[in-house]
Amino acid sequence: MAWPFFVSIFMQSRVLHNRHAFIGMPFGLVFFSSFSSCHHSTRGSLVNGFCPITRRLMFLLQDFCHNVIRVKSIHAQIVLRGLVQQQFLANRLVRIYCNLGIVQYACHLFEGIPLPEAPCDSMISGYVRNERFTEALNLFKLMRSSDLEIDSYAGNLALKACMALSDRETGMDIIKFLASRGINNKFLGSSMITFLAKFGDINEAKKIFDDMIERDVVCWNAMISGYVQAGKFVEAFHLFVKMQACGISPSPVTLASLTQMSEGVKNLKLGRCVQGYALGFQLGDDVLVLTSLINMYSKLGDIESACRIFNSMTIRTLVSWNAMISGYIQNGFIHKAFGLFRELVKDSCQHFDSGTIVSLLQACSLGVDLQGGKVIHACVYRMGYELNTILTTALIDLYLKCNELQLALRIFQRMQDRNVITWTTLMVGLAQNGQAEEALKLFSQMQEEGIAANSVTLVSLIHSCTHLGSTKKGMIVHGQILRRNFSFCSVNVTALTDMYAKCGKIEYAGRVLRFSSVQKDVILWNSLIVGYGMNGFGDRALAAYHKMIEDGLKPDESTFISLLTACNHSGLVKEATELFHSMESDHSIMPNQKHYACFVDLLSRAGRLGEAEDLINTMPFEPESSVFEALLNGCLVHKNFDLGVSAADRLLKLDIANPGIYVMLSNIYARAKKWDQVNYVRGLMRQRGLKKTPGYSLVEIGGAVHTFFAGDNSHHRWPEICILLDNLRSEVEASGYVADTSCVLRNVDEPMKVKLLWGHSERLAIAFALLSTPAGSTIRVTKNLRVCIDCHNVTQYISQIIEREIIVRDANRFHHFVNGKCSCNNYW
Repeated sequence: MAWPFFVSIFMQSRVLHNRHAFIGMPFGLVFFSSFSSCHHSTRGSLVNGFCPITRRLMFLLQDFCHNVIRVKSIHAQIVLRGLVQQQFLANRLVRIYCNLGIVQYACHLFEGIPLPEAPCDSMISGYVRNERFTEALNLFKLMRSSDLEIDSYAGNLALKACMALSDRETGMDIIKFLASRGINNKFLGSSMITFLAKFGDINEAKKIFDDMIERDVVCWNAMISGYVQAGKFVEAFHLFVKMQACGISPSPVTLASLTQMSEGVKNLKLGRCVQGYALGFQLGDDVLVLTSLINMYSKLGDIESACRIFNSMTIRTLVSWNAMISGYIQNGFIHKAFGLFRELVKDSCQHFDSGTIVSLLQACSLGVDLQGGKVIHACVYRMGYELNTILTTALIDLYLKCNELQLALRIFQRMQDRNVITWTTLMVGLAQNGQAEEALKLFSQMQEEGIAANSVTLVSLIHSCTHLGSTKKGMIVHGQILRRNFSFCSVNVTALTDMYAKCGKIEYAGRVLRFSSVQKDVILWNSLIVGYGMNGFGDRALAAYHKMIEDGLKPDESTFISLLTACNHSGLVKEATELFHSMESDHSIMPNQKHYACFVDLLSRAGRLGEAEDLINTMPFEPESSVFEALLNGCLVHKNFDLGVSAADRLLKLDIANPGIYVMLSNIYARAKKWDQVNYVRGLMRQRGLKKTPGYSLVEIGGAVHTFFAGDNSHHRWPEICILLDNLRSEVEASGYVADTSCVLRNVDEPMKVKLLWGHSERLAIAFALLSTPAGSTIRVTKNLRVCIDCHNVTQYISQIIEREIIVRDANRFHHFVNGKCSCNNYW
């Protein structure tokens, strides 16, 4: 028995209990009077198998099972009176602590009970309820190895844990074990159907369903739900009709699945028909059905119908309140959600739970309401929910959304129980806040602690690898996706396609799409088209588009943005013009601001600035800043200073707080050698508190990502980098390279401009890669800004001298340098 744990419980609870003796006298009087009357009869006077004090404790636990503080107080009295060894009391406490989400306390109690009498089912249920699925499976395995009695209930819980962990292999092993023990009934059959449907084996699930001799409504519900999860809504509805033909009346769960089907097909009329079914089957007053309808109407955007159903309910469970609060939040009615929460607090028949608080935290996250979130955080602490993993994860998500990384990390580090969702939330938040490398380090730590990644975890890691341009780490994550059978998910395939394309492995991206068994949708094709465009393969992007049309898919707005961008990077002006005009005529898609911005950018880069200006003047709506930014960039490239200044003036009226506009305007003046105007623009930036985004380059060596800034001498191999750059400079100049100092937009002499050019971040990264990689291997560099003309020129010379391929990914596209030439043909 973990006595230090019980001593801390007792001491903490006495303080809390004494406080209740003053603040809440009724509880204190009942509690102490209960024991004063039977203090000397602990071991005698048994009634119905229990002594009076034990019975009194059982009643108190039942009455106050939802109050953390009072449960701790009762627990302290159990310890004080030496009753903690009583199996029934210990089992009851285990269940209560699990239900309250305080699994750590339940574990301490459970470990002190001998195995044969231990409430294993309750503990497994508690683990599953609190999303500690690995511990649930470990306990189930212990039951198997100890030859303890296992029933269908324990098997069902174990399968639930496998589903949560996406562990198909262990789940199939459990199914075989249960079958070998002869544990095969309707209850377990339903669990097996649900398990197989989760992993996309809907046909196998249907075989089990068809082979079942006896099928009750639970089995039918499992199969209907499986079809809904698989997106086979027609089959789900047909099975519902067949169920009625077999004389099985639908249950509330059946209609709940039908509401989910309505959500899946996004058909509000069908949802209203389901509501009519509920009335026809006399289930119009069922709480589960009405709550499901509230969820359905909320997700379909009909918040008024959801509110009408909620107001008409004669009986409301906490789930109903939570559904309505969540519905308001989903539809952007944050104030109404908090107003309904205040009504819930006033309702003496209801107690809000961690699910309510999670919804409110999500509301704060959506509104980036840091102060409101901190108030809820204080409530969480005061109510004793700080050990609840789900709540703590929601708090981490809130602080990450509010860019409070240190607060999020502090909560994470103090957590005793961290599940895969908690780890994933932190990794996603770090990546979204520009800490992709830290997210990958966190993944390594998660693996060391034995936490299995799920599909969402791996997708977030793919995005981190994409951001860093880390192909090696991306391939490792790809391997995990294959090993864990996540490759059947279109989201994963799309993320992989995007990652390989943006890491310069465009052939791998095409291979992922070609050999994938998932149904190819528009999003997946768009990802490949973007990849081809970034890598300068405009013709391949157009070929992919035509193949998508041949497969019967209809392009969307994003498809044409991707296509116009691909044509832009390859200088395909004629093809882009045809695509732009075909949007409305062939596909009934009206060009929006983004389409116009892409087309203006294409015309501007091609030097057709007059046409770009005419297009802007004839737009059917007022142009936004992105359109003028495209024109301004073209003016900078083609040195049209008058038009550039005019575009910048119009831009500043639209977006005065965008530092990129000031930088481009400053560059235009610098190209025209108007240094007074340069200083004026830079002074405006300082006055308005704006800063230029610093340029940096990344290169991955040996699994570690190295970052270089312009003129950065902080790297530990800086002396070697300098020597190598000096040697390279001599060799490229001997090969005919002449520095283009027009890229240096500073009022300094020519030798200083050349020196500044050789300190650019991409050259430092290339030099370090040459020092750190074997001869003949490909060098991959990622830069956050556009590569300057001189760096582009000198990298072509370097690739020819060292006889190695150099791939540079900048803010716009990829540049593949081979034998003195670039894949962009000097057009980017």
